[in-house]
Amino acid sequence: MDLHLHQPHLTLAKSSRYRSNEWIFRDVPSDITIEVNGVTFALHKFPLVSRSGRIRKIVSENREATISRVELLNLPGGPETFELAAKFCYGNNFEITPSNVAQLCCISDYLEMTEDFSNDNLGSRADEYLNYIVLQNLEMSVEVLQQCENLLPLADELKIVPRCIDAIASKACVEQIASSFSRLEYSSSGRLHMSRQKCESDWWIKDLSVLRIDLYQRVITAMKHRGVRPESIGESLMNYAENKLTKKSNGQQKVGHDQERLVVETIVGLLPVEKLAVPLSCLFGLLRSAMMLECSVACRLDLERRIGSQLDIATLDDLLIPSFRHDSDTLFDVDTVHRILVNFSQLDDSCGDEEDPDGSVFESDGLDSPSETALFKVSKLVDNYLAEIAPDGNLKLSKFIAIAEGLPAHARTVHDGLYRAIDVYLKAHQGLSELDKKKICKLIDFQKLSPEAGAHAAQNERLPLQSIVQVLYIEQLRLRSALFCSELGDIHKPPVHQQSWRINSGALSAAMSPKDNYASLRRENRELKLELARLRMRLNDLEKEHVCMKRNMEKSHSRKFMSSFSKKISKLNLFGHSSSRESTSPSRNSQRTDSKLTVRTE
Repeated sequence: MDLHLHQPHLTLAKSSRYRSNEWIFRDVPSDITIEVNGVTFALHKFPLVSRSGRIRKIVSENREATISRVELLNLPGGPETFELAAKFCYGNNFEITPSNVAQLCCISDYLEMTEDFSNDNLGSRADEYLNYIVLQNLEMSVEVLQQCENLLPLADELKIVPRCIDAIASKACVEQIASSFSRLEYSSSGRLHMSRQKCESDWWIKDLSVLRIDLYQRVITAMKHRGVRPESIGESLMNYAENKLTKKSNGQQKVGHDQERLVVETIVGLLPVEKLAVPLSCLFGLLRSAMMLECSVACRLDLERRIGSQLDIATLDDLLIPSFRHDSDTLFDVDTVHRILVNFSQLDDSCGDEEDPDGSVFESDGLDSPSETALFKVSKLVDNYLAEIAPDGNLKLSKFIAIAEGLPAHARTVHDGLYRAIDVYLKAHQGLSELDKKKICKLIDFQKLSPEAGAHAAQNERLPLQSIVQVLYIEQLRLRSALFCSELGDIHKPPVHQQSWRINSGALSAAMSPKDNYASLRRENRELKLELARLRMRLNDLEKEHVCMKRNMEKSHSRKFMSSFSKKISKLNLFGHSSSRESTSPSRNSQRTDSKLTVRTE
């Protein structure tokens, strides 16, 4: 027989000795019946015994009983493959193809059709086709591997599966290397570099989606060991997940619930460790599937950890994960997002430990460093997420606060977004107690509010009274500082060598000695503490007065009482001048404020 390696099919043609068997036994009654999975074959002992060691043993062991019927149990490949083996025994021609070579290898082992019983037997022919034709082609190797799904574990024992897997991995790696070399080109300066054109060598990605999950897992593992690019592996994993979880093939129903869970858990276990090897949107899609299919806790935690490591490129739609639990009363899964934030914060803490091993607080990355930029992006994302989930009436205050506190304090440079989210929450949860309102408003650093947000907060009736007073106090400090700076600019400046003054913000001149700096800071610290103590006392008085006024308002709603209330408030003189929120002319306010300012120089 001539074997042409360049052809995908091999036609088995026998010598004249075996071709004559077909004509010899055509008119001879059969003397043995073979049954395979309920299908019977009326055959003759001689051609079968001459090729099959197993049938020879069965016939020889039952020579005295003159056996005429044999049932072959668990025959690999079923009746269709046995028919091909019988044709081979009778000398009929048929083709070996990628769709039947694995079955022929297995049935030749089962029937013992080896060289020990006949030269050029079926086993050696099928193995030769597998080695010299199938394993030289990636696409054919995938097809044969798919055929092995119903031939396990025999196909594994015969090394068919390992050989196909190794061939697929090696061919994919070689194609990527060849593609990389083809992309090399010289620049205008004469240097060799890689062109940015998209690589087209990963055509095998779609072919692998036909494999069963256990064999696919072994192929991807082999590819990792061979050095296939993580991006290609990640793309293959996402393509496989899309085909197995979201699509129907040939009108058949999707795989069962348990099988889908196995697919998700296996894919998560195969994800490359390299960052950005898998798009973040795909990771969120896998996380939603894992939650819906109730995958293992380890699977979900792994996805949350991976998402947390690149949360700075996530979008608001990514974080809006529906709640799949039956016992949950909220629209979105807040607990999962909180765990993702914890992973991100832990990553930031670990990076900070590596960058500052001595614990120095003076050496840190600037605002444009990657870590600071990531923190800024995530803080905006979290504030938008809080504003999106705040209208949910079933959202507990503890969960809202946990999300808001999920980031380190230095992550938010501006608190406008957080204030907006808290305002939406207070509007949707009007039944909150004063204590809960104070608790949630403690999240806001009113010094980090923009002038517009501060003006809104000062008139926001949903905020507790203490927060409103704090906003007004901060606005007064800002006004004092602005007026002080403007007045300071009009004063005749001393010579450069005598410059040694400080301003209300606490910034010290470089001309002062360290000892003077320390003493000045201590003095200003004491002044701030006294100012805060006076503010607390005034605030307590105001709250007591507010309670009394509220009781009186319940008894009487006359305008006369409102007038007395205004007079009592004005008597408190909370900020050193009239605290009435009625509008006054800018010139009068300037004069009143200027009279309270003093320039301190040293």
